[in-house]
Parts: sequence; structure tokens; C-alpha cells
Amino acid sequence: MSNTPLYTRVPTSWVGPLYFKAMHDLDHSTLDVSLSAPLATYETTLFHSVGRGAKLTRLTQSLETTLISDHMTRSVLFECEHALEAAKLSEYVKANLETFQNDVVSKHSKYAKLKKIDTHIISNLLFIRFAYDTSNASGHNMSTFASDAIASELMRQFPTLKYISVSGNYCTDKKTSSVNAILGRGKHMVASMRISRELCETQLKTTPERIIDLNIKKNMIGSIIAGGVQSANAHFANMLLAFYIASGQDGANIVEGSQGITHAYLDHDDLIFTVTLPNVIVGTVGHGKDVNDASEALKTMGCDQEDGAKKMAHIAAALVLCGELSLMSALSNQHELTQAHLRLERKGK
Repeated sequence: MSNTPLYTRVPTSWVGPLYFKAMHDLDHSTLDVSLSAPLATYETTLFHSVGRGAKLTRLTQSLETTLISDHMTRSVLFECEHALEAAKLSEYVKANLETFQNDVVSKHSKYAKLKKIDTHIISNLLFIRFAYDTSNASGHNMSTFASDAIASELMRQFPTLKYISVSGNYCTDKKTSSVNAILGRGKHMVASMRISRELCETQLKTTPERIIDLNIKKNMIGSIIAGGVQSANAHFANMLLAFYIASGQDGANIVEGSQGITHAYLDHDDLIFTVTLPNVIVGTVGHGKDVNDASEALKTMGCDQEDGAKKMAHIAAALVLCGELSLMSALSNQHELTQAHLRLERKGK
């Protein structure tokens, strides 16, 4: 069998334009942004659904996205002689963050910056969760290399330690977990939009009250009885995976990316519709970004520049909001979803 890479063709469409009233980062905001974004998926009805949500961003002129935090994580696992040693090492590690950054991390990476350390002890096992700023990279490898270097330094200082794994599942990478939903992994994003009653009725064929009621009963209560892990949404994963594949991201990160909460409420007779995604993992440099289609997509969206990864996270959050709003609107009308799938996928058969 040939070692030449093969490529699988996935139906791809650009949706939009998306209109952003504002993209908010912690230190600045970018106002009045209009752009389109690519989605790659075999579920081609998604193009139409997200497109309907994108139309609302233009009609309402109210879409705002906010970056809450930004860090990639990796957790190393040590076995100590006893719980007391684990507790003392935990305190030592957390007290020496700056030392690790200056003496270890900076010597192994020009871009990684250690921002936070969390620990957890089970018996004599010590789980250490390192959180890094990884610039425009998604940061999987960068955080792994840096954490492995810190672990080696700890082994040198504390020879009784046993180094079990560079990944102890407390990260948590490509798995659902409460720790990611609470502390975040990647970029923690919130997207919101204000929609008038008139636009709900004319464009979404529903009312604010029906969407709010459905969100409570389906997304909230339904997720509780299903045993959802810190998550209550209709289909975040659909938009994230389609965007990730089209832009050269690691598609497996939709596992933690699909965690998130849809919130809807009434304000002065307008529907306020929001999505919160604590684990958006995107990058504009690194493996997969040099493939022609992905590279061109990043350039077209203006994400090939400084802070391009942050801009990508804003776009991802907006796409999720558009798709979530459209689906929730359809589900608030009996038969609309099934009829749309029949019309678009089965040509009315």
C-alpha cells in the first residue's frame, strides 16, 4: 500500500456573512466585523440552518462574542510514597509557577507561557494540571512538551517520585469532564444575540416564549435526566466539527467542545439567546494548517494574522449560536425539522 497521503472529500460550504456587533477580548474589543466562514460536513442541511442564523446576525446587528479565558492544559501524573508527600509536593508545585516558567518552560518553547496550576490527590497519586498560553497554536504538543520538561525537573529534585504519565486524564483531552466545563480548556467563549419578537415571528416562525420554554424542557431538563456532564445544548458539536474540519483543526476536540450551555430569556419583549462554550480549541499554526484548503480558509477569514486563533474562536462561537438558534426555532414548530430534512436531503421523497 502506498504511503502517499490520501484525502477524503467532505461537502463544504461558506455560510454568512456573519455580522458581529463586537468581538470582545479581555484587553480590547473589535467592532463592526462582517465575514463568512466555511463548514465541512456530510449533514448538508447544516449549511441552510446555520445560514438562517447568520441572516439573523445581519438583521439584528446585535451579535456579540466574548473571550472569557484562553489556555491549553496538560496534566501529568506522579505516584508518591504516601499522601503526605503528595500534599507537600502539590503545595510546592503551585508555589513555584514563575520558577517553572522562567527556568523550564521558557527554555523549551518560545511561545508557551505557564499561567495556572491545579492539583488533585487520590491516595498517593498526584495529578498536576498545567494551563498554558500557547499563542496562535491550539497547543496540544506545546503544552505536552512543556509539562514533560517540568515533570523531568521535579523528578530530578524529588527522586522518590514515580513518573506515571505525561497525561493523567485530568487535562482533560478529547473526553467530557466536569473539570473542563468548570476551569475551561482552550478558549472559553460566550456568544449572544438580541432578537425582536417581530424577527422571531417573521424569520424564525416562532415566538420568544416558545424558544425559552423549549430550552428549559429540552436542553436543561432533558440533559439532566440523560446524565449530561455540565452541558445543556441541542447540537453544539455539529457546528464545531464542520468548522474544525474546514479550517484544519483537530476534529476530535469536539468531544470537550460539545460541552456547553444554551441560555435564553426575555428582555423588554426581545429574545436574548446565548451560547456558552468553555472548551473551544482552535489554532492558526501547527499541524494541518498548511493543507491548501485550510490555509486558504484561514486567510479568507483574516485569521492568518496576529491573534488569529482568538478570532477563530469568536467565529466558532458565532457559528454555534447561529446553528443552535435555527434548530431550536425549528423544533419549536412541530414537523418543521423533519420536513426540512426531507426537502433538502431526500428531494421531497
